[in-house]
Amino acid sequence: MAASAGNRRFKIFAAADGFGEPLKDAIVAHLRAHSSVADVVDLGVDKYYSAAAAVARNVTSSSSDPALEARGVVVCGTGAGVTIFANKYPGVYATHCSSVADAVNTRSINACNVLALSGTATPPETAAVIADVWLATPFRAPCPASGDAPWPEDIQQFFDVAPQEMASIPEGSAPAPDSTCAICCLRKGMEFEPVDIMPGGEMRIVRESPTSAYVRFKAGCVEPAHHHTFGHDLVVIKGKKKVWNLTKKENYDLVDGDFLFTPAGDVHRVKYLEDTEFFIRWDGHWDIFLDEDLETARNAIDAELGVADSDK
Repeated sequence: MAASAGNRRFKIFAAADGFGEPLKDAIVAHLRAHSSVADVVDLGVDKYYSAAAAVARNVTSSSSDPALEARGVVVCGTGAGVTIFANKYPGVYATHCSSVADAVNTRSINACNVLALSGTATPPETAAVIADVWLATPFRAPCPASGDAPWPEDIQQFFDVAPQEMASIPEGSAPAPDSTCAICCLRKGMEFEPVDIMPGGEMRIVRESPTSAYVRFKAGCVEPAHHHTFGHDLVVIKGKKKVWNLTKKENYDLVDGDFLFTPAGDVHRVKYLEDTEFFIRWDGHWDIFLDEDLETARNAIDAELGVADSDK
């Protein structure tokens, strides 16, 4: 992991979902022209979790060649979903990078070997620069987190043992069913704030600009029709919810692991059929504009579900 940047050659595996496909294609073309890249294997387009799994499997199973280092690039709408599922594979250290500083830090500190990018938020030119520094930065190098100076001796001693300890974590005998999910780990010990305009809902904002949040609702809760200034992606961690996009006149049944993108301004209402938790990311600051009151929403949902029940 500590090899110098100048003598390394790479084999890159890349994949994306539909939201990430254009950026993936641009990065594949860029990397194929990179002087340090010996081969780029384009694994194509699939659901975000399947695309991430395909890259992770290839990175972990690629033949061990000291002259050729296996790396991965995964792209989805936000970069969050592919990161979650790539990191389910032992030996994969995937990080979503939205800046050059992110890429340098995660290579220096985490020995990141799978780069995750947002197909909707990161322009191809920025992504190319991020990919370049991600390839060029060796483990334990000076980085923004170290003040761009060499790490002090105590941190260097930590780096001496970190790679071996990181690799051994999946081999531990104690069961840790939630440890492979970065969002589930983030959720532990989290304090929530009530969503006052939507009884039964709670959320915790974990990042501002763009806003990311972990949200949970009790079974039976309703989100009245509303819209946001910015589009948003969400991944259901657990539970079951039904979403009506009133602008598009479509509806979606979402369960564990499902992903949904709602464009900016689209009016939508929601019914929670089970206790549900999900991770959500907006393309900018979070806001909300109600388009109906709670009673109107409940009546509309009851009528909709009543029609569905009578058809069964």
